[in-house]
Amino acid sequence: MSNPADLSAFPITTRWPAKDPNRIQLYSLNTPNGVKVSIMLEETGLPYEAHLVDIGADQSHTPEFLSLNPNGKIPALIDPAGPGGRPLGLFESGAILAYLADKTGSLIPEDPQLRWHTLQWVFFQAAGIGPMFGQLGFFHKFAGSQYQDKRPLKRYVDESRRLLGVLETQLEGRDWIVGSDYTIADIAHLGWVRGLIDFYQAGGLVGFDDFKRVAAWLERGLARPAVQRGLQIPSLG
Repeated sequence: MSNPADLSAFPITTRWPAKDPNRIQLYSLNTPNGVKVSIMLEETGLPYEAHLVDIGADQSHTPEFLSLNPNGKIPALIDPAGPGGRPLGLFESGAILAYLADKTGSLIPEDPQLRWHTLQWVFFQAAGIGPMFGQLGFFHKFAGSQYQDKRPLKRYVDESRRLLGVLETQLEGRDWIVGSDYTIADIAHLGWVRGLIDFYQAGGLVGFDDFKRVAAWLERGLARPAVQRGLQIPSLG
């Protein structure tokens, strides 16, 4: 049995202690952003512990959490066996996906051109799909729904629909976003497209039925057992 990894340099572990410090420590909640990493961990089979960070109780803005992610957003992660065998803390879900893909040699193409094609779609999600779908959700389902001025909602509906159109075009002749293989580009998008329909209840608002290829892609992704597990980790119950 290996000696326990020393995670004492990470104050977050004082609030969310590691049961097994030799496992990857995930600090998250099963939001559309959070599930990117839990799905990736389930897909790769890496041993990990999931620590629930209740963002509704503002736990992501506690000093302990901010010590790992100064931006105060989930997910964040500590890999006790990072580069050079030293513990590595990471935040930003796209960076974590790329890191775990490189660590395991999976879910990202070896071919350099395809690798960069994959990463550009991860950035597309992080820069476009996530922020626009999130704002649509705010103005449609949450406090923004009380605003009398409906122009912000229309702006985010229109932009979300445009982005779905980009995905629809990309998926022509492809099972997955980059081609025939499922990659971190798909993992980055799955929780957000599912969340747009199920969590934000905005499928009708954006005319999701118009995007046949996206709908078929989503169905394929959600059928994966690792995706089904990752979507529930970690959950408020």
